[in-house]
Amino acid sequence: MANSYLLEVGVEEMPAHVVTPSIKQLHQRVADYLKEQRISFDDIQEYATPRRLALLISGLSDKQPDVDESVKGPAKKIAQDADGNWTKAAIGFTRGQGASVDDIEFKDVKGVDYVFVEKHIAGKPVAEVLKGLPDVITAMTFPTLMKWGYHNLQFIRPIRWLVSLLNDQVVPFKILDVEAGRTTRGHRFLGHNIELQKATDYVDALYKDYVIVDPVKRKQVINDQIDAIVEEHDWVIDKDTDLLEEVNNLVEWPTAFAGSFDKKYLVLPDEVLITSMKDNQRFFYLRDHDGNLLPNFIAVRNGNKEYLENIIKGNERVLVPRLEDAKFFYEEDQKLTIDQYVDRLKRVSFHDKISSMYDKMQRTAVIAQLIGKRLNLTDDELADLDRAAHIYKFDLTTQMVGEFAELQGVMGEIYAKLFGEKDDVATAIREHYMPISAEGELPQTKLGAILAIADKLDSILSFFAVGMIPSGSNDPYALRRQAFGIVRIINDRNWHLPLLGIQAAVIKAFAAANIKTNFDLSKNADAVRQFFLDRVKQALSERKLRHDIIDTVSDTKVNDLANIFEAAQTIDDHKNDGDFKAAIEALTRVLRIAKKGNQAPTAKVNPELFENPSEQKLYDAVNDLKKQAAGRTVAENFAALRSLEPVITSYFDENMIMDKNEDIRNNRLTQLGILARLAGVMGNLNDLIVK
Repeated sequence: MANSYLLEVGVEEMPAHVVTPSIKQLHQRVADYLKEQRISFDDIQEYATPRRLALLISGLSDKQPDVDESVKGPAKKIAQDADGNWTKAAIGFTRGQGASVDDIEFKDVKGVDYVFVEKHIAGKPVAEVLKGLPDVITAMTFPTLMKWGYHNLQFIRPIRWLVSLLNDQVVPFKILDVEAGRTTRGHRFLGHNIELQKATDYVDALYKDYVIVDPVKRKQVINDQIDAIVEEHDWVIDKDTDLLEEVNNLVEWPTAFAGSFDKKYLVLPDEVLITSMKDNQRFFYLRDHDGNLLPNFIAVRNGNKEYLENIIKGNERVLVPRLEDAKFFYEEDQKLTIDQYVDRLKRVSFHDKISSMYDKMQRTAVIAQLIGKRLNLTDDELADLDRAAHIYKFDLTTQMVGEFAELQGVMGEIYAKLFGEKDDVATAIREHYMPISAEGELPQTKLGAILAIADKLDSILSFFAVGMIPSGSNDPYALRRQAFGIVRIINDRNWHLPLLGIQAAVIKAFAAANIKTNFDLSKNADAVRQFFLDRVKQALSERKLRHDIIDTVSDTKVNDLANIFEAAQTIDDHKNDGDFKAAIEALTRVLRIAKKGNQAPTAKVNPELFENPSEQKLYDAVNDLKKQAAGRTVAENFAALRSLEPVITSYFDENMIMDKNEDIRNNRLTQLGILARLAGVMGNLNDLIVK
């Protein structure tokens, strides 16, 4: 009969966001352990609630397979002395293998005799192997850890009980002072301790005691209950999947219910009401069929329907103070002007080593104009961008954002519209925070995208200037995320911005605008460039491009990120072309030999020094390429470079580059140097692997 094994780790209530990753981690660690121990199994079923992490493993083998192995020891010359006596090395080796020197055999390994011992290792019963699970459990990692009592073990929450049941037999082990047995616990308030007769009783036994241990089934129950309430009242719900996941990991026996609040609070912006309900109370908000927010919500309790009316009233009562505060802040905030809020930012620190938030906005406004002009914005667009950049942080000093920090930017847009700002200015204020995560939504408007880049760029340049550069996993100001956000925005819009060389332009623009800083913005310029290139590599890796292609295009002197992305895509598109290998080999030969020259970029080729027709052909072809390069896309320039392959091959066949005549040698190196710089639009092709 196939074996079933139940492992349950019972703990104090875990934070909701930890439950799902924790059970998946336990699953992976246990599976890896069983494989290392040569124990086969058919399936592992995950069960998790806020109070428990459990695995039901089916189809476990009875024991480890026996192993016959030949174990290699020291060489014969080390194992025996000159008289043929066994040395301490030989005796120690055999003792360590549970054998004696009588069991030694000599085998030839590449012409040298070595000691070998044949070993038969009997497989352990599965119950013995499972006793090693405490080390697997205690090795788990969590975002936050706790210690309790006098113990040194750190875990997500204190361990209160353990179940370790192989079929109907307890596999004994102990973690701290908690011994594993067959007793689990039902719902904290509705249930009791439950003695399991066998491992497969687990799910049904707990269900009878008000615990749905299967998170998938529990979520479906919540989903169905919410749908039933919505249908009953003819409401519309936009079910937030993140909130549903969070609620699912807060309860063991879900019961959904509807509550309400006074209609007077509907004067508040939807975002404020939703934040109060969803983020603060874990309530699902509701709308009518016209999209209007309703004075109702749906919540989920951890229990049955008994005394549900009291629960509903309690949840409604808890929500009211939040809404009352929000209404007060909303009304009070409108009593001041945007200029007054902006003035307050002079007393708000961006960072004590850098400046106030007000000064940051002044710098960002200059950077935004610099970018806007590079992107050929109209005068009206530049004026609106300038207005947005001079006020975009104003909502940080409002009472609403002071209480609901997650509404920064959102309230900026709402208040800006109330105070009469243009729609595109108000939208840019909200969008400048985007993206707020590595995969977060990007700004949808042009002004919002530019302001987002300018704000993030100022932060990165400022922190690097004062030496606060992320290292290892240390990035307290999320500069990597901000840099990746800039890269994503530029790539999404295919904007041709010389981002990797913009530092000098920013310094010049600051001087022209009389912007003074207490730090040297030119410091760590190379580190800033590499910082952005690392984010470019990250973005290209997410496209699943080959590593050598990524290395090629990111090993570049090009400053335009759009060109780097286009170069990567172009190489990837053509890497399997029939003539690709020959073209790349010709170009990389140019790059390698050009390095031998010391010619300045301004050096010119003298046609009068040509000795062979191939020199003139290459000269004419390169001049043609040089004239048209500026008006071509990267893909078109690459196609032109590839077309030079026969000309380059002929050139190398007919000419000795390192000619004894210094003038001829330098002339040819100058020619190759010019071509090498033109090929640099693709990055460093020497890094490319061609087959």
